[in-house]
Amino acid sequence: MKSQPKAAGTAASQLISERIAELGDWRGDTLARMRALIREADPDVVEEWKWMGTPVWSHDGGICTGESYKSIVKLTFFKGASLKDPAKLFNSSLDGNTRRAIDIHEGEEIDADAFKALIRAAVALNTSGGKKSTKRK
Repeated sequence: MKSQPKAAGTAASQLISERIAELGDWRGDTLARMRALIREADPDVVEEWKWMGTPVWSHDGGICTGESYKSIVKLTFFKGASLKDPAKLFNSSLDGNTRRAIDIHEGEEIDADAFKALIRAAVALNTSGGKKSTKRK
């Protein structure tokens, strides 16, 4: 896909919907499902389109990206290392000091309640202005 300008709001939402439709397979279905969970967890979430075509969800700062690759859908949380993850959803980018990611392969299901709790925790961290402990639990 060619480089696209940064967009937010309605324009970004349209671009994300187009990406989901153009994937046309399990990756589009997965991205659509995760997008719906993000919106359920935070009705005030802002959708953005950045970095040459990457869906981004934010609320007073970045929450996560939604990238699609050949064999995975990757949800990268900007401040994931600062979030408690009792359900152990994070399964990628675990060695970094800041980000954490969830890689979803074809046929895998994510615990919806645990995922929404991560979204809410990311929003709470963004809106608090503070930094939480970076220890994983």
